[in-house]
Amino acid sequence: MRPLDEKETTVVFEKLFKFTGNNLKNIVENPSHEGPDKDPGRYCFRLHKNKVYYVSDSLVKRATNVARPKLASIGTCIGRFTHAGNFHLTIECLNLLAANAKHKVWLKPTSEMSFLYANHVLKGGLGRITEGIVPGDGVVVFSMSDLPLGFGIAAKSTQDCRKLDPNAIVVLHQADIGGYLRMENQSEQLIEE
Repeated sequence: MRPLDEKETTVVFEKLFKFTGNNLKNIVENPSHEGPDKDPGRYCFRLHKNKVYYVSDSLVKRATNVARPKLASIGTCIGRFTHAGNFHLTIECLNLLAANAKHKVWLKPTSEMSFLYANHVLKGGLGRITEGIVPGDGVVVFSMSDLPLGFGIAAKSTQDCRKLDPNAIVVLHQADIGGYLRMENQSEQLIEE
């Protein structure tokens, strides 16, 4: 486990900025009240086995007592680096993104299941959408009861969404909370074989 170098930090922050905008400052400067220390520490980003973790300083200090090969995970895994050096956010960072999201989309109850099965968001399933979205922006997808369901990339702007036909794609799917169930089913099938 080590701190991110300058290039890795830039890549991670650019990806997070796509979803949070200026709220990225809230993530970076978030005080941590974990651990035995009296004064609150900060959260930081650490790299371990190509995965980036969002973890409190006090937990990092305590984790130094564990050998690297034996350390499975620490804090919240927010994403991972591919072999090509690209950074992909994982569904575990959804709560962090939802609390600081710049752009949001709310789904009608009838289209929630479609999104949770890894389908894109169609205009017909759109309940509400925040203003100022342009194509390529990161958006967090919510149910109408404000439960975060996942995140994706805007395919159309807010203005374009008003005049689209109901079958047009509005948000390109990236990750959703149904992914946990799909991964569980895949692992069960591998065990049976």
